Amino acid sequence: MAKTQYNADSITVLEGLEAVRKRPGMYIGGVGTKGLNHLIYEILDNSVDEHLAGYCSEVKVILEADGSCTVRDNGRGIPVELHKKGISAERVVLATLHAGGKFDNEAYKTSGGLHGVGSSVVNALSEHLDIKIYRDGLIHHDAYERGIPVVELEHGLLPVLGKTKESGTEINFKPDGEIFEKTRFKAEWLKSRLHETAYLNPALVIHYENRRPGEEEQVDYHEPEGLVAYVRELNSGKEAVHEPIYYKGTVDKIEVEAAIQFVDAFEENTLGFCNNIFTQEGGTHLAGFKTRFTQLINSYARELGILKEKDSNFTGADTRNGMTAVIAVKHPDPIFEGQTKTKLASADATKAVFSVTGDELSRYFDRNLEVLKGIIGCAEKSAKIRKAEEKAKTNMLSKSRFSFDSNGKLANCESRDPSKCEIFIVEGDSAGGSAKTARNRQYQAILPIRGKILNVEKASMDKVLANGEIKTMINAFGCGFSEGYGNDFDIAKLRYDKIILMTDADVDGSHIDTLLLTFLYRFMPELIYNGHVYIAMPPLFKVMPKKGQEQYLYDEKDLERYRKTHTGEFTLQRYKGLGEMDPEQLWETTLDPERRVLKQVEIEDARMASEITEMLMGSDVPPRRQFIYDHADEAEIDA
Repeated sequence: MAKTQYNADSITVLEGLEAVRKRPGMYIGGVGTKGLNHLIYEILDNSVDEHLAGYCSEVKVILEADGSCTVRDNGRGIPVELHKKGISAERVVLATLHAGGKFDNEAYKTSGGLHGVGSSVVNALSEHLDIKIYRDGLIHHDAYERGIPVVELEHGLLPVLGKTKESGTEINFKPDGEIFEKTRFKAEWLKSRLHETAYLNPALVIHYENRRPGEEEQVDYHEPEGLVAYVRELNSGKEAVHEPIYYKGTVDKIEVEAAIQFVDAFEENTLGFCNNIFTQEGGTHLAGFKTRFTQLINSYARELGILKEKDSNFTGADTRNGMTAVIAVKHPDPIFEGQTKTKLASADATKAVFSVTGDELSRYFDRNLEVLKGIIGCAEKSAKIRKAEEKAKTNMLSKSRFSFDSNGKLANCESRDPSKCEIFIVEGDSAGGSAKTARNRQYQAILPIRGKILNVEKASMDKVLANGEIKTMINAFGCGFSEGYGNDFDIAKLRYDKIILMTDADVDGSHIDTLLLTFLYRFMPELIYNGHVYIAMPPLFKVMPKKGQEQYLYDEKDLERYRKTHTGEFTLQRYKGLGEMDPEQLWETTLDPERRVLKQVEIEDARMASEITEMLMGSDVPPRRQFIYDHADEAEIDA
């Protein structure tokens, strides 16, 4: 092997915003729809920061007909004066990483845009960005193409378009098709985020407008009741145990705000926010809340004689059985894990939330004894069910606890290095047999399952754990599960880096994918959050032209495109299922890492994902019927 020189010439310096365009995933989490919508959130966060600073009361977010997005606020407007760098301060903010007013604690006491990269990252990843700043009676203007300024400055200052009595910032940007897989913003995700922001900021009014053809819509989001209205909305349609509990307090400049309501249901829904940013993976603020809440409930239960001396304490999960809670902190200098801010790491947030929760809830419970008893009642019910389920789980899994496969169908791979291994969950024995022959035995494992597995959204825990297919998957993955009260999930024990669902390219196959994803989302959500779950894309057709090369087509749209571009005669083969492919075909279309197509499963909005899973896979029929009516025109019918 030839040796490569590693010297001073090997060191590359990316000037300006080049680094963002080179590695966009480092800044926005990816170049799929999730990363695309993140661009809007970065600009929106800046407007919300102006609101938190006391200077902005309204924000407009518009999805324009040309595919661009406009965000306009009535804040102070980005500074436009001459910066010490010799150019307008606006251009420093928009064209320089780690530049902005968020590093000055006098300009912003708390902020969601902490790293000074938000606006500049959006600028770098946009085909074009246009900005108007309404400040000091004038309208200032600047524009960029792929992060490069295209407006000439005069003595370093921005050109002025005219006079105004308004103040604020208006940014219009269009995502760059050279960067993103798709450039069409997901309207439903955006509306969910805007509504969430309105709940967290009761005095802020957000105007949403969709001007895209066929989607025209206008909605105003304003929630004066704030977090109380938020938990009511989250619990809509459920039987509440009590009215929402609301409290607020400040410790060491960290403001803590929370709303809690219990419902008569076997579930927990606790959401955490820091500086208006949803911390999808939780963090120190939720740790402080959960620890103190558990202590309080156990203390009161013993004080009231509900827990006897011989009784063990309620677990944390017991005390939160039936809980819906929103915990929001405002932190002057938070520490997040990652630029996309999915987990709060600030240790002082634990102390602040622990202290405020203890003080405020003690005061509330002392004055509202019946509410307290209702909450302890939920914990009692949870403890009884937990103990029964733990016994059932022990009985059902003990025999196969250390067994790699309980039904004998798993064809494991030879490697024991999880980072190199992948497991295919395959529909049916026929396809499974073909896949076992076609695979690379070194790193590919095959697990056939029989048809449609149990819908875990409708089933009780004992039925779930008694299901042979589900037990086999739990044992094969090796990392346990985290649903209910047998929380022994440990992602470090996962045996495969990729879990790939491989089903037929038809309606039944899609249904099986949905059932499998429901199981993984409810019992092993960390697998999805950490990017381990994929869906294989087997072809639906094979075309064999009289002249030219044979080709695989993956759906009806591919076939339609082929018919339009191919002029000669060809023979068309349709695969009714994976079992119809011989091992060689299955390898080259679906198993070979060099040629296959995989979809990675992601969750953009955890709250929306949970609600939609419950609606589509649960027992309540009317909401599901309405959802199908509303989205019928989006369905792709398998001809």
